[in-house]
Amino acid sequence: MNAQKICFVDDEPKILRFVAANLKSIGYEVFTMSSGEELLEKFDLVSPDLILLDIMMPAQDGFLILEKLRKFSNVPVIMLTARSNSKDKVHGLNVGADDYLTKPFSLDELFARVNAVLRRSQSNSANSNLVESSVIHTGELVIDLGRVRCWINDEEFKLTPTEYSLMKILALNLDKVVQHETLLSEVWGPQYRDDIDYLRVGIARIRAKIKKIIQNEEEYIVTYPGLGYMLKNIQK
Repeated sequence: MNAQKICFVDDEPKILRFVAANLKSIGYEVFTMSSGEELLEKFDLVSPDLILLDIMMPAQDGFLILEKLRKFSNVPVIMLTARSNSKDKVHGLNVGADDYLTKPFSLDELFARVNAVLRRSQSNSANSNLVESSVIHTGELVIDLGRVRCWINDEEFKLTPTEYSLMKILALNLDKVVQHETLLSEVWGPQYRDDIDYLRVGIARIRAKIKKIIQNEEEYIVTYPGLGYMLKNIQK
């Protein structure tokens, strides 16, 4: 089995060498890059399974690079930053990050985050062996669990692995409220069960992608304040 490929983007050479060496020691193939521009230039050549992206970089920062990346790829991204400002975290999630890690971090914490994000991505891919009948319909929305794809009004819309994991759980519990803690634990992991920002941003991004295609009065994902979310069963 080929090693999974990680692109690590940071403008600090010592951090690049240190983190890359440790990721390689546990079996990953690591490509180090000193700028976001280099990442965008070499992305197709490397075709990574995961990107570790520093925010504070010269020229274009990590937020801007991620915005550009999300125009053509849903590859999982973990953002790294020396700033612990919660606004930065929310902004990173809003532009499409799957997770957010504050420097300094321990190697064990980094490995845990990397493994969790890659596991979500692999779990979604593994759904390809589900039976063809694993297709959930509600209104104009179609979630094909076997093919790991979603359509609204017959137009496909792309979700990141994290967004798709959220959608899948809601779809499998159609017309049932799924509690915040359950969604956070199942998608991000038990240690995130109280980190509501991850969930709010993830749901908001799914809603925005649906509304880009179809504008109507129906709200597919219903919010139950203080409790959770529900994917509504809408009859055509």
